Amino acid sequence: AFGYCESTGRIKNFEIAGGQDTGRFQSFAPFDDSDVYKIIEGASYSLQTFPDKNLDLYLDSIIGKIALAQEYDGYLYTNRTIAEQRGEEPHEWAGNKRWELTNILSCELYNLGHLYEAAVAHYQATGKTNLLDIAVKSANLLVTVFNWNAFISYPGHQGIEMGLVKLYGVTGKREYLDLAKFFLDARGERADGEEYTQSHCKVVDQSDAVGHSVRATYMYSGMADIAAILKDEAYIHAITKIWEDIVNSKIYITGGIGASVGNEGFREPYYLPNMSAYCETCASIGNIFANQRLFLMHGESKYSDIIEKTLYNGMLSGVSLSADRFFYPNPLESNGQHERSAWFGCACCPSNIARFIPSIAGYIYATKGSNLYVNLFISSEAEFNLGNREISVSQKTEYPWDGKVKIAIDDASRKKIALMVRIPGWARDEAISGNLYAFSERNSQAVKCFLNGKEINPEITDGYMNISHQWEKADLLEIDIPMPVRTVIADERIQNNIGKVAVQKGPLIYCAEWPDNKDGHILNLILDQSAGMTYAFREDLLNGTGVIKTKARQAKRSLNGDVTMEEIQELNLIPYHLWANRGAGQMMVWLPVTAASVKPLAAPTIAARSEVSASKETKSRNSIKDQYEPQNSNDLSFPYYHWWPEVNKWEWLQYDFEAEEKVSRVKVYWFDDSPFGGCRIPAEWKIEYKDGKLWKAVETLNEYPVTLNSWDIVDFKTVQTNGLRLLVKLPENYSSGVHEWVVE
Repeated sequence: AFGYCESTGRIKNFEIAGGQDTGRFQSFAPFDDSDVYKIIEGASYSLQTFPDKNLDLYLDSIIGKIALAQEYDGYLYTNRTIAEQRGEEPHEWAGNKRWELTNILSCELYNLGHLYEAAVAHYQATGKTNLLDIAVKSANLLVTVFNWNAFISYPGHQGIEMGLVKLYGVTGKREYLDLAKFFLDARGERADGEEYTQSHCKVVDQSDAVGHSVRATYMYSGMADIAAILKDEAYIHAITKIWEDIVNSKIYITGGIGASVGNEGFREPYYLPNMSAYCETCASIGNIFANQRLFLMHGESKYSDIIEKTLYNGMLSGVSLSADRFFYPNPLESNGQHERSAWFGCACCPSNIARFIPSIAGYIYATKGSNLYVNLFISSEAEFNLGNREISVSQKTEYPWDGKVKIAIDDASRKKIALMVRIPGWARDEAISGNLYAFSERNSQAVKCFLNGKEINPEITDGYMNISHQWEKADLLEIDIPMPVRTVIADERIQNNIGKVAVQKGPLIYCAEWPDNKDGHILNLILDQSAGMTYAFREDLLNGTGVIKTKARQAKRSLNGDVTMEEIQELNLIPYHLWANRGAGQMMVWLPVTAASVKPLAAPTIAARSEVSASKETKSRNSIKDQYEPQNSNDLSFPYYHWWPEVNKWEWLQYDFEAEEKVSRVKVYWFDDSPFGGCRIPAEWKIEYKDGKLWKAVETLNEYPVTLNSWDIVDFKTVQTNGLRLLVKLPENYSSGVHEWVVE
């Protein structure tokens, strides 16, 4: 991650702003400063667990560059500083003056939020104040700029609220806490507020999760911080309502949130498509942030259940097994158009993973008085100050492959400690917190608990086993959490999951992926529910993983439109977080169990047998011949092809036939993701046929229609050819796309 920050100019931006180098702003956007801060934060967490002198020195070198880039009064924003040094205009998102566009796109405050979180993590890991001093100088400036009597604004991308609360925690300066609350309370005060940034109304009046999902979860995390510290009932009420809205209508079974690519966020309740699911990796991390804070405030296991489900599924799929490839969105279904990337121009997800994964140690345990909470089952050793005495705890487990957990505590004082061990929601017949998903059948296997070999039945409080005991070094607590393979059904209001089931074992959601199944075809499979399921751990697969075996049939469409079911075949399932580590191909989480819910393999039509090429080559180009008829132009349930971000130009798609064919008609269904997205139906279109080496216009028998939400059909004089080309004129300010292109 640091290597990419160097190669993309992110670190050089600090060098130029600090006078150590010359040149223009080097990278993609003004918010690129934040990536450096996030990776410093992650490196600091890593130092806490794995001391590394070279890494420590490297951080000091970067912090020195940040210090030089900071202006005399504490302002720190390399894009503006570099532009002013050169007598140029800053990035268009930054505005001409400090802070004037901070409620929209400047990200001046967003960057600083990540700086503050990095500064606190670095201070806590090393005891050094070099980065903390920079953060304090910056925060002191903000206190003078933003208040009810001066400038009323807020961050267009939240995040500074969490940073200010952490800064308050280590400095004790109440003005930082007050400023965090100001940035929240100022939302809804301006006429230019909008749902996208959750600024459409006061935060205490919000009850639904709306807008950009990363912005939202960062804001909810800040609200939970304020609610917990100040015991603010209005904040507690609002954040509770929002949480309920998410878990009861807007969360995926993987813990992912944010269904829509257009706004990178939430849509209406129960809108949870699988193929186009956005589920940004950053949103999963933000979801964990918010639920961790809600757990710390309330001490209820339902929040830890969301953390676990998201951690092992929706978040973890965002990084490859090689740890150097990343997903931005994490869909629950793919036709091969998804593949992890080494880095992104907007690199928020790789840098967020880099800061989050090293912090996981901080999510395993929690303390309150003389209570020690065990939230995650991860082999670990830790030491705590608990009730004014030092204790150590160790945990040994193969979780999530196995539900057996061994916990030992060493307490020299020999006083009673209440060990609060979470019983996962899935072990209590809750597929995930909320009402959206349920197991198909109840599980009769109970969680068992043994203290020094003797079974005990501790009291259950808020989803936690309360084991009060005077712990001695030789004491051993053993938890046995049954992990049967189970199927999950969704609320019937989630249209895309009707007639389908998901498969879960322990906290892991499983999926079918192309390398493990016949012919690489996944999307046309229908699960044989009578076959049962078996589980085995394979050391030789994907660095060692559990595999679930069952049976399925392939559905195929014939030329006359009939659908046939092929013979039963073996179906292998792997954990969802491991998909796409063996190349791009089909994947599916929600498995059809009815004929009405399956997507049959395409009939061998002229188009289906053709090779597809395009003016913009993408993995989704073959989606134009998959014979999935959309419900409307903005139907995101199936794959589609688009030319975004190209605008106002001619583009093309091409079929090269297997052999010469006589053709006289085409049908096209356009993709249009208005109002949020960047694609609209085209300005115009044409069809050409291949005549030898030349492309010629067909002689049409009717006008070329351009229609939203229906097929556009053109008849033309019959031509004998081995290829057709679809020419598309993109609108002046938008791109265009194609769901289906039929040739007859």
